[in-house]
Amino acid sequence: MKPVSTIAIYSLKGGVGKTTLAVNLAWCAATNSARRTLLWDLDPQAAATWLLGGTAADRAQAVFAKDIAVARQARSTLYPKLDLIGADASLRTLDQLFHDLDKKKRLAKLIAELKDYDRVILDCPPGLTETADQVMRAADLIVIPVIPSPLAQRAYDEVVRHLGGRTPLMPVHVMVDRRRALHADALAAHPDWPVVPMASAIEGMTAKREPVGVTAPRSTAAAAFADLWRAIERRIA
Repeated sequence: MKPVSTIAIYSLKGGVGKTTLAVNLAWCAATNSARRTLLWDLDPQAAATWLLGGTAADRAQAVFAKDIAVARQARSTLYPKLDLIGADASLRTLDQLFHDLDKKKRLAKLIAELKDYDRVILDCPPGLTETADQVMRAADLIVIPVIPSPLAQRAYDEVVRHLGGRTPLMPVHVMVDRRRALHADALAAHPDWPVVPMASAIEGMTAKREPVGVTAPRSTAAAAFADLWRAIERRIA
């Protein structure tokens, strides 16, 4: 059986649309590509869990201590072929647990146990942390949302330096408004980066707690997520 491919949605900065990317890409993987997909929410804010209808049980961290088998934590969602491992407040001390365990590839080994899936998508907390290092060792591809601004570009450059080429990266311009000169300049500087526009359909998905492909299937935002997922599939093929 072909091993699962792991795609991490990660950013050094918060507030850049990371969870929005994770939820919509997971839906595209399951629906558009018919991949058996697991979205694993590693962020203690649990936004992806909430958007997909999951509930907090204060046991999310137990998987990493191997108190609970990882496959038993997966729950089905409303969408065929898309499962979820939810997050909760217990993940606030996950960095300390990883430090205490001193197992550099604990996350990678847990993912290897998930043999029922074709794709695992990780919604990661921000920052250069112990959890981030675990993610970087586990992922086959790291997708990094970058707002077209100097600060966001600086944060992306820092991740590139930190990784040193160890894991393939895919930067994605997000929240793009082509009418803004700063955004247009950033897009011109990186014409090969995928683009996700700033769109009311993306803002609206949080109210309806459904992926954009469900709430606004004909929107430019839905098309952008579908195009991005196809580009990811090409990278990991």
